[in-house]
Amino acid sequence: MRSWLRSYLLLVRWTALRMRFLLPLFLIIQTFLAVGIVIGFAYLMPEVDPATALYLSTGAPTLGLITIGMVMAPQVVAEAKAQGTFAYNRTLPVPRTAVLAADLTTWLVTGLPGLVLGLVTAIIRFDLHLHVSWLVVPAMLLVALSATTIGFALAYALPPTVTNLVSQALIFVSLMFSPINFPADRLPGWLQAIHHVLPFEHMANAVRDALTSPPGGVPLLPFAVLAAWSIAGLVITLRVMTRRE
Repeated sequence: MRSWLRSYLLLVRWTALRMRFLLPLFLIIQTFLAVGIVIGFAYLMPEVDPATALYLSTGAPTLGLITIGMVMAPQVVAEAKAQGTFAYNRTLPVPRTAVLAADLTTWLVTGLPGLVLGLVTAIIRFDLHLHVSWLVVPAMLLVALSATTIGFALAYALPPTVTNLVSQALIFVSLMFSPINFPADRLPGWLQAIHHVLPFEHMANAVRDALTSPPGGVPLLPFAVLAAWSIAGLVITLRVMTRRE
């Protein structure tokens, strides 16, 4: 265990140093996205009622975490595969789980500032009064974890070019056709059914419920679905990492 922890800490430091020029840029992009959704989307509507304000306010941090985990992280992995860094990482005399844990830590920390700034902007912009549940931290971490593990699974399993295309398609789908910034009942029935399985709606519901504490309590179904997606992403990623060429 001590050896694993030492490897993990060294890998976190090495990953941060290797990406020291990219991480600030990713942080800025994610922050502008979260804040931009809160401010910019409101201009598209003649009047923002309390329900719409709540969806925009809670959807913005969710989309920020999706952008970090499903777009930026897999694109960096795809670039590492193209440059040979990915293959080099597999030759390091460290546990594969430590490599994955270090990468996950880096991306989770990158997503936190944009998350906080997006919420603060929403509270100021719409004068929101949130009833935050103690589950808000587990909800945010689980959303970030599921998004990043799914992104890693795609990046590790697919060729770099395909990874870039898929990641761009995912942010388009999550932004325009997922019930994150609007209620699910606005979508066609067949698309609502698909989103019962996909993680996007459950990500938004987990964040929204944890921030508002509905009268019936915070439902656990979104947490269970996101945990299942996280496990699937981890399994696929570790399988590719430990596969012999």
